[in-house]
Amino acid sequence: MTRDAFFYYFAYGSCMCPVDLKRSLGESTHAYVLGPAVLQGYRLGFFRRSRLRNCGVLDVVPDASATVEGVLYRLPMHLSDRLDEREEGYQQATVAIHQGDRIYPHVRTYSVIEKLTEEHAPNDWYFNVVLRGAVTCGLSEQYCWRLFHHMHHLQQSQVTLRSA
Repeated sequence: MTRDAFFYYFAYGSCMCPVDLKRSLGESTHAYVLGPAVLQGYRLGFFRRSRLRNCGVLDVVPDASATVEGVLYRLPMHLSDRLDEREEGYQQATVAIHQGDRIYPHVRTYSVIEKLTEEHAPNDWYFNVVLRGAVTCGLSEQYCWRLFHHMHHLQQSQVTLRSA
């Protein structure tokens, strides 16, 4: 493997935040950010409960009428195993990603292996790190608001269920 070997990675959850990605990969990832990008034919959902984070975490689910905005990275190959470790409970998927007029046909992303039947709310930490990554990396304002409202709605539904 050469020093220049790399792979493209599409992040749609907490990994959109380069600071959080650095925490688990062990090196700064800011320089590897190519910018906002779009995954067509999928929608977001919180169909996994993370034991580590003690909350619902994001997943991508096929949906022909939807799109998911996220962050496209060009990561060095030496980070591949560390990224796989971070994405425990997820499996690699190869997808086509759109960034402006360009299509990246062989991009790695991850999807939940054992999807739950109902969405689970994120905790405040996960909520904030996902939004921080979305805003910092330039996802559309409309998408950031949709993401905010979806997470907020899940949290409010969880609170209502607890108090009932």
